[in-house]
Amino acid sequence: MPKTFRQKLLLALIAVLLIAMGYYWNVRLDLFTERKIPPSNDAIDFYAANAHSVQYRIDGTLAYEMTADRLEHMKATDVTNVTTPDLYFFREGQPQPWHVQSVRAEVGPEGKQVELIDDVRVKRTDAENRTLLLTTTRMTVFPDQNYAQTEQPVKITEPNGVTTAIGMKAYLKDSRMLLLSNVRGQHEVR
Repeated sequence: MPKTFRQKLLLALIAVLLIAMGYYWNVRLDLFTERKIPPSNDAIDFYAANAHSVQYRIDGTLAYEMTADRLEHMKATDVTNVTTPDLYFFREGQPQPWHVQSVRAEVGPEGKQVELIDDVRVKRTDAENRTLLLTTTRMTVFPDQNYAQTEQPVKITEPNGVTTAIGMKAYLKDSRMLLLSNVRGQHEVR
């Protein structure tokens, strides 16, 4: 092989090698580098599956017991999304707990406000074994204030009748409900 041909072949090989290296360093390298994702408001900083929580009062009596399929806490807003919450709330001096369920819930910062969403059911059995069932599509609960409210249609089923209304304010400590509008009742006298 003539010397000039070998030199040309060597130069062509070096040029191809330099082009390949340039392509790798400029184009292919970003496939291997870590991309920084900007933080978003819905970034989950922790979650729990098959959650179970129990809380006691200062005197050692049971305050509540809750289970849920999933909890997801949003770091930016300090809101916790709960999937299928199922809560037994034990009131002081009451023999039976209140049973609260919904499809999902949003617990606000520090647990000050709880939004129960979709197929909300609140069930209570009194000392005489009579059951009250309250159903609605959405309810806001303020646990520290023992207060709950909704602007949605409400249905209250008791052993002796059914009451419906639109909107409700519930003062849980006093076991008192204020139905806001379109109140209708059908009750059986015993």
